[in-house]
Amino acid sequence: MKQILQIGGRECLLYTEGEQQPQVLLIQTLGAQERGSIDSEVEMISETTGTSFVMAAFAIDDWEVELTPWHDPAVSKHQAVGEHAGETLRYITETLTPYLHQEYGDFPIVLGGYSLGGLFSLWSGSESDSFAAIAAMSPSVWIAGWQDYARQHPVKTPYVYLSLGDREEHCRDKAIAQVGNNLRWEHEHLKQTLDPNHTTLEWNTGNHFVDGARRTAKGFAWCVNRIVNRK
Repeated sequence: MKQILQIGGRECLLYTEGEQQPQVLLIQTLGAQERGSIDSEVEMISETTGTSFVMAAFAIDDWEVELTPWHDPAVSKHQAVGEHAGETLRYITETLTPYLHQEYGDFPIVLGGYSLGGLFSLWSGSESDSFAAIAAMSPSVWIAGWQDYARQHPVKTPYVYLSLGDREEHCRDKAIAQVGNNLRWEHEHLKQTLDPNHTTLEWNTGNHFVDGARRTAKGFAWCVNRIVNRK
C-alpha cells in the first residue's frame, strides 16, 4: 500500500509491504531521480527479503543544501551548502521517526540513500544512535575531509552497507575520482570499528547513473536481512 502524506511539513511517500506486522522501518531520502523508480525499488526490497516492512521516503527539495554535512567548494560554491544537514537529521529523529513508531510500533530503523543521500546517511550514522543500520549506496565520500571526520566520529549503528559502481572512480573530476579510494578506506575502517560481518562493500557494474533503484534496493535488503536474521 502506498500513501502520500505530509509529515512535519514534508511530503512523504509511505509504503506498507507485507501482510504481517512490520519487522523493520526504512527511511530514505527522496530526490527527483528517485521519484521515478521508488515504486520498483520497494517491490525489489520486498521480493528479496520476504519481510514485512514500512518504507518512508521523504522529499528533499534542495539535494546539496539539505544533505551535505559540511561546506566543500567541490560540491558547491554556495555557502548555504553544508549548513543544513543537521536540520534534516533532526527532522528524521524528532519528527519522522516518532511518527513511524507511533503508527507502526517501536521497530528498528534503517536509514539509506544514494549519492549525496548515501553520504548523508553515512554521516547520520555517526551523528545519531537512532538507527539499526545504514545503507549508503554510491555515497559522495569524495567530499573534502571525509577520512578525518570518520576517524573522529565512530559509527553508532551496528550495521553499515556500502556500494559503488566500478566506473565511478574513473572520471576526469579529480575530487570525485577519490570516491573509490575513500570508500575502500571507509570499509576497512568500519571493519575495525564494527564486527567485520556487520559491514560490506559491494561493487556494481557501471558508473554513478546506472541502476540506481536496483542498487538502492540491494542495500536496504542487505540491512533488513541482517537485522531480521541477526547475522
